Amino acid sequence: MQTLLIVDDRADNRKLLRLTLGQRYNILEAPDAATAWELLQSHQPRGLILDVMMPGEMDGFGLCERIRADEEFKGTYVLLLTARGQAADRERGRMAGADDYVVKPYSPLALLRIVEQRIGA
Repeated sequence: MQTLLIVDDRADNRKLLRLTLGQRYNILEAPDAATAWELLQSHQPRGLILDVMMPGEMDGFGLCERIRADEEFKGTYVLLLTARGQAADRERGRMAGADDYVVKPYSPLALLRIVEQRIGA
């Protein structure tokens, strides 16, 4: 079973994603980008689902850019999941290197299908 890392500062958002994806993937969770970076290095998950707006020095865009800048993680799947749905935000996500950009509110089943299509089950 492949591993996904869910990064969101809200525990209820992480719980919904864990319930949606946990039947098919091992789930790791982080409340911020700094913790996520540590988990990424130690567990090397197949993919990440990142909230964009998080507290701390780095948001989801910044973490995505950091992942893409590191040769070790260039092939890691990154999905940005955010309430920020403006065209400029989507473009920033694309420029940061996100594989997918999903705007909240979202369909949990549609999200599961996106992840399965990108990395399998």
